[in-house]
Amino acid sequence: MDTRAKLFYKAIPYLLALSALYAFTGSAIGKPRTKELAPRFNVTTTAGEKFNNESLKGRVVLLEFWTTWCGYCAQEAGFVDRINDEYDSKKLIVLAINVGESKKTVKKYLEQHPRNTRIVLTDATNLAAMFAAKEYPIYVVIDRDGNVAGEQRGAAGERALRDLLARGGLDDDDDDDDK
Repeated sequence: MDTRAKLFYKAIPYLLALSALYAFTGSAIGKPRTKELAPRFNVTTTAGEKFNNESLKGRVVLLEFWTTWCGYCAQEAGFVDRINDEYDSKKLIVLAINVGESKKTVKKYLEQHPRNTRIVLTDATNLAAMFAAKEYPIYVVIDRDGNVAGEQRGAAGERALRDLLARGGLDDDDDDDDK
């Protein structure tokens, strides 16, 4: 057996251990594992509402990065809107951030596919760059203390999104009376 083959066979257990460690600590759903302070941001919705880190303290925030051409975004829009309505009284703010498209394109799309979430255009915030929004949809949950509680890149369904919201302190059993 040549030297390269011996090295390869000796490296296999280490590679497997590293793979297992990554799978345990670095999955796409739920990143980051430890909470970190959300980056400072400002947003203005298409309706003219203004939000920033300070104005959102005490609320759970769901950032949804989407585009009009993303089929998965369109599939998941219905339950994102339903969650928006369901948790509105539980202090959830959903900001649906369209990435990289013109106001005209987004307006035309929304005429055909109405949304009940707050819509934000890329030119009204710096969040898309902060979260490296390059594939869609991307969901980021910010907890009531302003920490990034979790992140999901790609479509994973309603249950996964509800689980992500629970990491931010919002779940199906939330009781409005204690807030």
